[in-house]
Amino acid sequence: MTVLDGREADVPLRDGPRPDRFQRADATTIVAIFVVLQFALPSKLVMNGLPLSLSAASLVALGLGALWFCTQLTSTLGAAKGRTLVRTALFGYACALIMSYGNSSLAYLPPDERASGDHAMVVTFALICLALAVCDGVRSRARLIFLIKVMVVCGAWVAVVGILQYLFGFDLTLRLRPPGMHFTAYDPVVLQRAGRRVSGTTAHPIEFGVFCAMMLPLAAHVAFRTRREGRRPVFWWVCTSLIAVGLMFSVSRSAILAIACAGVVLLCGWPARVRAQMLTVGICFLVFIQILSPGLLRTFFDLFRNAGNDPSVQYRTHDYATARELISEHLWLGRGIGTWYAPKHEIFDNQFLLTLVDSGVVGLVASLLVTLAAIFSALRVIWISHHERAAVPTATDDQDLAIALTASLAAVLPTYATFDFHGFATVSSLSYLLVGISAALLRAVRADAERVTPDPYAVQ
Repeated sequence: MTVLDGREADVPLRDGPRPDRFQRADATTIVAIFVVLQFALPSKLVMNGLPLSLSAASLVALGLGALWFCTQLTSTLGAAKGRTLVRTALFGYACALIMSYGNSSLAYLPPDERASGDHAMVVTFALICLALAVCDGVRSRARLIFLIKVMVVCGAWVAVVGILQYLFGFDLTLRLRPPGMHFTAYDPVVLQRAGRRVSGTTAHPIEFGVFCAMMLPLAAHVAFRTRREGRRPVFWWVCTSLIAVGLMFSVSRSAILAIACAGVVLLCGWPARVRAQMLTVGICFLVFIQILSPGLLRTFFDLFRNAGNDPSVQYRTHDYATARELISEHLWLGRGIGTWYAPKHEIFDNQFLLTLVDSGVVGLVASLLVTLAAIFSALRVIWISHHERAAVPTATDDQDLAIALTASLAAVLPTYATFDFHGFATVSSLSYLLVGISAALLRAVRADAERVTPDPYAVQ
């Protein structure tokens, strides 16, 4: 079994060396399949004939979890072993969810709420399995960069679908239904807010905007990295531009908040020359947007200027009394993950409140620690790359990637306050992918810095 085996093409096998162009299927291959299924297909597509409404991507993630578990039982399948901060945080979050689920099972729950809770547990554990598979299964920088490139290309595809929706009113998602799948709902993907708001292949314009904001630092990193390698980065700059345009066409305050948080991290981490270049590019981009869609920038300005009178903002705050009552009834472990759902209940457009209601203080703290552990891992890579540059031959690229990961992850927690983040599959999947990538990168950089004997299955 080689599915979690990190061996590259140029590693000799028993039958002799294989051609350089040959790459055996490994964990990265399966994660890349997950990315294509989750990003390229509409998020409301689920598989036919299953007792739960599960997407094809969720099934792949559950399969990755089963493979990850098998690799932990042996030392011959190429998966990484040993404790890491992200693995510990994921384990703690899984335990918190199990405790919350068990606590909710002690009391009566209506059948519909129990079914919703079961579905939420399966989907959330699938994402935990995804993060673990990336953390322990992506064993080399080459495969890590391959995965990020797949994410960027798929992110550009999501943006292209959104751009077509915005400029031409053409909904490509209706033509992206493979055999064996069906839509759970046919909600409109083009909404109105002083003009069109689009969602691409995601479920909502807010999710689309935040997704693009989280993808933008990674896309820019790939473009910069390609140029440093002496190759033409035109394709990757096109992908970056498409994602940036998609962000604007979401017409979402949450997207602006997310890109502002990511931008602060990038401006602090980039060298002064790159910082000046990107600020100039940003100004030119805004001019281009004004030409492409006159009035769009004015719409964003009005969204923030009139936020106090905006019904959507008032809706986000009117349910605090209900949330306070529910939280006080189930303070520590919540009423059960997934049991408070729309349209039966008044949904909270705030992931902090929703997590407190669903899994209590324990669940919220455990959830936050997962993201914070990933951010710490990325910051640790920056520190090691800066102070152990002689021991890490790829220090510049590692540091730049870590800055991009930190920027993408920095967009997560602030947007928790603006919508129910984990109620949307695409951004939730992206956040867990970033968590796993941060841990995998730290493992590779730390191995170089500590001069650990190279893994025979890894390519540095």
